[in-house]
Amino acid sequence: MTEPRSREAVLSPEEFRLLRDTVSARTGLSFSPEMRGSFERRLRERLAALNLRTFAEYYQHLRFHANAAQEWDEVYDLLTTNETYFYREDYQLAAFRDEVLPMLAQLTQPRRRLSIWSAGCSTGEEAYTLAIVVKESNLFEGWDVAIHGSDISRRCIATARRGVYGPSSFRAMADRLKHAYFTERAGGWHVADSIRPTCHFNQMNLLDADRARLLGRVDAIFCRNVLIYFDAHARRKMIDLFLDRLYPGGFLLLGHSESLLNLSTAFELCHLKGDLVYRKPLRSFEAPQR
Repeated sequence: MTEPRSREAVLSPEEFRLLRDTVSARTGLSFSPEMRGSFERRLRERLAALNLRTFAEYYQHLRFHANAAQEWDEVYDLLTTNETYFYREDYQLAAFRDEVLPMLAQLTQPRRRLSIWSAGCSTGEEAYTLAIVVKESNLFEGWDVAIHGSDISRRCIATARRGVYGPSSFRAMADRLKHAYFTERAGGWHVADSIRPTCHFNQMNLLDADRARLLGRVDAIFCRNVLIYFDAHARRKMIDLFLDRLYPGGFLLLGHSESLLNLSTAFELCHLKGDLVYRKPLRSFEAPQR
């Protein structure tokens, strides 16, 4: 029996450069030369699926084929890192609950509406976590609360919308919260109706400013452990986008190893008791909202 032709394919340095640069231009994701082997392993299955012989043919497919848009969804799924779980980096969530949410409750009181964006939400655990944190705070009873989750991976968004999770997703979550906001049924633990309607998920490239504007303005953005995968140019574009989408006084929360150093001076560094977060100044120049 003849093996699939794609198993014979080897990603040459030149092919890697072509594919890497094409992916980076479209997504902002950064791939060092040392990642060529991983790049090859992850994409080789697509050559088999498309009956292609070389990675050069795959490059041509992504650039010019009529079905290239669908193939890009496969690329996003294969090349992005999607490890997450409920209540990840709980020290930051505690600071958000105890210090940021009370400030936002006071700031947004006139409109009684709270909107939070989980940018790079992966399979949805962060967005549902934020919905639980907001509900547990008891600061927004009767308000219009919306948690928006976005990710470039179509499969991740499908998982987030399904809202069914296995044991590994709960490894940092208290049993009380698990049993209060999830129900064990066929397939795993299902998100409860008390928080599911609060969360909305959409596939989105974080470099797509026009798509991001469809979210409207938000009061807080969580973009944790996402910037580390992007090149400097893409990071600056994303931070500018976040600044544009935040209401004055809104907060940006990054991962513990991430900062805005050399990226933006438009945000204020806000020193909390348990964390450092960024805030859009309350008094800042506002271009007409689009």
